[in-house]
Amino acid sequence: MKIVIDNKIPYIKGALEPFAEVVYLPGSDTTNEIVKDADAIITRTRTICNSSLLAGSKVKYIATATIGFDHIDTDYCERAGIKWTNAPGCNAESVNQYIASALFSWSMRKRKDLEGLTIGVVGVGNVGSKVARTCEILGMNVLLNDPPRERIEGPEKFVSLQTIQKEADIITFHVPLNMTGTDATFHMVDEEFLQNLNKKPLIINSCRGEVVDTESIYNAIEASDIAGFIVDCWEDEPEINLDLLNQTDYGTPHIAGYSKDGKANGTKMSIQAISKFFNLGINNWEPSGIELPENTVIEIDGNQRREYSILAEAILSTYDIENDDEALKDTPHLFEQLRGDYPVRREFHTFTIKARNIEEKTLEKLKALGFSIST
Repeated sequence: MKIVIDNKIPYIKGALEPFAEVVYLPGSDTTNEIVKDADAIITRTRTICNSSLLAGSKVKYIATATIGFDHIDTDYCERAGIKWTNAPGCNAESVNQYIASALFSWSMRKRKDLEGLTIGVVGVGNVGSKVARTCEILGMNVLLNDPPRERIEGPEKFVSLQTIQKEADIITFHVPLNMTGTDATFHMVDEEFLQNLNKKPLIINSCRGEVVDTESIYNAIEASDIAGFIVDCWEDEPEINLDLLNQTDYGTPHIAGYSKDGKANGTKMSIQAISKFFNLGINNWEPSGIELPENTVIEIDGNQRREYSILAEAILSTYDIENDDEALKDTPHLFEQLRGDYPVRREFHTFTIKARNIEEKTLEKLKALGFSIST
């Protein structure tokens, strides 16, 4: 058996070598010639898995170590008898951490508390559900929009996109990229969407670049029709629009889901899927050697401090979006390198808050966010 693996997928070396010839390559170097005698591919979003890559090959299975799968031509795979899987939810907590950092950083810069603001969460799957819960913990009013879920579960928990356009101070998008159909999301944020906003909300895109029309959002910023734009996913990556970048509150190089935990989860889900498909007997495989930051203990003294300040310090001590924003704005031509060489980032559960003079209700919120507490 032969398996071709994107060499940027971490913690995977050694897992499949007992069962197959394993070839590690950059995603851009994975060609039809390379995969023609391969049985499986483990990939990321940079490899387009379509007829150009797969025609005439032996490939039976594709595992992408990512949530998104719009780089896989699923119609072609079905016709060709190629099974595939993605890694839903693998980096949901990482994106949640990114959004929490972005919200606190923005609120501090604007000198505006998040508590009491209304946030519209568009797309309430693995990521959106976590973001909604975090925002509730932070005391925000949360509006949920997810038509596919609403059709299944009923309307009680959900609101229309029009309601979010009318009432939200912040709108964050966590939808898949659907080019057509009832739930199309391509250019969901376009000129018409922006013109129908009642307030001037902050807009956040950390799902797919094509969900937001670049020209329309740029014009809205220029016209002060929105309060700001935070963006991690861009149209035409890695050749992003520099005029838009310079107008963002925070612009980052598609790294919202790049915690080490999220990457390890994606690798684990891919290996386990390959194992089940080919009966390799490693269905419970777990990655090892996941790096830790230099310090996993956050000391916080809450004496004469507001709860809001304590929560902000805890979250920003695990990840500060300011650093990624600065790096991209300084070197936008290094978009791919900034992704490839991304530093160690771990999620809330990795950290322990060493707490002094912090009220029990605040400690409970920190626990709810995922932190361990030491007093």
